[in-house]
Amino acid sequence: MSIYLDYLQEIEERKKEGLSPKPIDGAELLSAIIEQIKDVDNEYRKGSLVFFIYNTLPGTTPAAGVKAKFLKEIILGESVVEEITPAFAFELLSHMKGGPSVEVLLDLALGDEPTIAKQAVEVLKTQVYLYDADTDRLKAAYEAGNANAKELLESYAQAEFFTKLPEVPEKIEVVTYIAGEGDISTDLLSPGNQAHSRSDRELHGKCMISEKAQKEIQALQEAHPGKSVMLIAEKGTMGVGSSRMSGVNNVALWTGKQASQYVPFVNIFPIVAGTNGISPIFLTTVSVTGGIGIDLKNWTKKLDADGKPVLDESGEPVLEQVYSVATGTELTINTKTKKLYNGEQELTDISSALTPQKMEFIRAGGSYAIVFGKKIQTFAAETLGIEIPTVYAPSKEISHEGQGLTAVEKIFNKNAVGTTPGLTLHAGSDVRVKVNIVGSQDTTGLMTSQELEAMAATVISPTVDAGYQSGCHTASVWDKKAQANIPRLMKFMHDFGLITARDPQGEYHAMTDVIHKVLNDLTVDEWAIIIGGDSHTRMSKGVAFGADSGTVALALATGEASMPIPESVKVTFKGDLKPHVDFRDVVHSTQAQMLKKFGENVFQGRVIEVHIGTLPADQAFTFTDWTAEMKAKASICISQDETLIESLEIAKGRIQIMIDKGMDNENKVLQGLIDRANKRIAEIRSGEKPALTPDSNAKYHAEFEVDLDIIDEPMIADPDVNNEDVSKRYTHDVIRPLSYYGGEKVVDLGFVGSCMVHKGDLKIVSQMLRNLEAQQGEVKFQAPLVVAAPTYNIIDELKEEGDWDMLQKYSGFEFDDNAPKSEARTEYENMMYLERPGCNLCMGNQEKAAKGDTVMATSTRLFQGRVVEDSERKKGESLLSSTPVVILSAILGRTPTLEEYKDAVQGIDLTKFAPPVEDLISK
Repeated sequence: MSIYLDYLQEIEERKKEGLSPKPIDGAELLSAIIEQIKDVDNEYRKGSLVFFIYNTLPGTTPAAGVKAKFLKEIILGESVVEEITPAFAFELLSHMKGGPSVEVLLDLALGDEPTIAKQAVEVLKTQVYLYDADTDRLKAAYEAGNANAKELLESYAQAEFFTKLPEVPEKIEVVTYIAGEGDISTDLLSPGNQAHSRSDRELHGKCMISEKAQKEIQALQEAHPGKSVMLIAEKGTMGVGSSRMSGVNNVALWTGKQASQYVPFVNIFPIVAGTNGISPIFLTTVSVTGGIGIDLKNWTKKLDADGKPVLDESGEPVLEQVYSVATGTELTINTKTKKLYNGEQELTDISSALTPQKMEFIRAGGSYAIVFGKKIQTFAAETLGIEIPTVYAPSKEISHEGQGLTAVEKIFNKNAVGTTPGLTLHAGSDVRVKVNIVGSQDTTGLMTSQELEAMAATVISPTVDAGYQSGCHTASVWDKKAQANIPRLMKFMHDFGLITARDPQGEYHAMTDVIHKVLNDLTVDEWAIIIGGDSHTRMSKGVAFGADSGTVALALATGEASMPIPESVKVTFKGDLKPHVDFRDVVHSTQAQMLKKFGENVFQGRVIEVHIGTLPADQAFTFTDWTAEMKAKASICISQDETLIESLEIAKGRIQIMIDKGMDNENKVLQGLIDRANKRIAEIRSGEKPALTPDSNAKYHAEFEVDLDIIDEPMIADPDVNNEDVSKRYTHDVIRPLSYYGGEKVVDLGFVGSCMVHKGDLKIVSQMLRNLEAQQGEVKFQAPLVVAAPTYNIIDELKEEGDWDMLQKYSGFEFDDNAPKSEARTEYENMMYLERPGCNLCMGNQEKAAKGDTVMATSTRLFQGRVVEDSERKKGESLLSSTPVVILSAILGRTPTLEEYKDAVQGIDLTKFAPPVEDLISK
């Protein structure tokens, strides 16, 4: 009773915030509710019925198990509830998405009562979330001659759970809403500083865009009943920066349709659009919810008489409007003609948004149902001994005879599942692939665990080499939100079979290491496919794809992912890197040189195949990590044999440290990775299987050579916050040389940290302090400098090598794992802060710079409001640069001149890089 009264009290508290009762996932509370339902005189019975029917989470939540058991009692007549008839009980089971509900339905379908069994069979025909235990049971019953099992298998073989769904309407009426001009970051849809609330969907929905925007969307819905609101990035790309399932959930919550009347705040079918389309990883997330992502192409470059782009005073192309999508414009999506219309006027072709596969996602209410449906159909056909009937749109298989393979094409062909035997596939093919490594991070992890529960998964797929759950995004502050969420997340993932960064049992030291760095070490085969719940899942070994929390859950549960083979852009280097230039400057210059050569971002939506040659994995990661900001789908490093061996030896050492700290699990996953690394090293050394290289006759979308000779000074990515054209702010495309600022731009705070730094960066901090101390006698900071090492291992190595002592000497604050901060810092002094390993300022969900600050950072994020928010006096801005530029900017309180910079780095071993002697291709 007390737990129910506590729930009522929580409801009253939520009412004050304009929130509905929180959906129930706990077994104890639902058990109490059921007891009150059984007691016909109970004063809380009416409310308890509502909570039981409409407010209980499905799947494998503890509450779902209790709910399924009670519904079974009602169906069997063991419990009688006037308001829940056996027929209604079956309907409720049909909305529970697997796990306990499927177990109950199989109990009934394979039971002795014919009428009940028949009803259970009809419900089971609509279900797709069946796992090995369910299918094994069904197969055994079929082989024992059970007629109901045979009927079910025949239905599954024909995929009736899909074919009997309603068709997608021919015309979908929409009304437009401009969410912003220029690229729209997923931070606008689901701000990083609200990450703690993502698993509470209604609460988190309140942070989308702004309260004003939410009211405007509601007004459009009221004025246009029956029409869907289409969220638009005018003159930009929708959903840049990260996959952000919570962003799609928020859009669906405000503009989509409820997936089930019995499951609260789970909406599907959002419609989003952008002048330049949808960011690739965000588009994948849209498909998870059965939504539509449209490339509007409603602005084009103005051309002169010679067909060349007309440029403005800043040298930027002038855009002309092809058609208007101003807020309130009524449009029609025609799913038959695959065109967008305004009345009878055809506006643009949108066939890329309505491919046969995407139409199936829309029809099924999301991509999960299709993935699981295909697996069940295959199982049923094999069990019955028949050919798989053609139901789903065939996967697109593109093969060009005589054409070689890029690196990504080779990896996809090696890991492909269910493709035509013997057929070599090229870019554009739709492929199911085996996933080798899966990473979940801690601000999306709670959603991933919810997705796993919703799809009734209970254990990691045995085909996944390793799964890792990080703690880095919430490492900065051990506040009440983190204390409530993180242990629960870590326990769930530990039990599911992942290696966890913070052990829920407290058996080893907390490891908040940045997820991308750990995954980079866990990847011990450059032929691997990695899926991670963060856009910076971009390894320098293998090919890695950032993904939403749902796709991560799917990869963990099934060991597979589905996607088209992407096109590639080949990037090579020439010339010599000057000794005062850091490799981070090469990364920035690559972006600038590419834009200058092509006039547009040829990296967007493609794989960057970077021929890195002699650069080990840690340093090469600086390039691959940045490719998320280049809007690339992924990146692949082409490495020389000896360099790859060096990288694998480093990875082995770090994995061994994790084992020594007690992080391996009962399945010895980490030891298995070391064994794989040893096998791979032996293959390379023997010549049996050299390091991955593309074929000499591979075909690329574009090829681009970076000229190292022209990089003469540090390069800075500037958010250009005062650009008159709003669409050109915060784009990562404005790359400026240090001299542009003339040594005069005030810097309020420096930040060395995030996944973009490696051990060498921390050594540079120490070496620069020594340099400046020798030159000036002492070092004084004119602005705060926040330093966050990406991993504990790096700190241990710095201590052994004497660098940590120098950092401690100049620090005014050093993290203490035994007493972590319980509140986020709001004010900074002009000194150095040695923060706990993790994302820190880059994530923006806990620590932030002061509003309106100008931050110089090694971070990856310059989005509005991410690292620093605007103030009334000025816009906050996060400029991205190399470690030495950040340090010197904090010490001076302004950007240094080129001369000051050169003096400060004299004799310091910056991140060196030299192109490979010859082009690395398969002969």
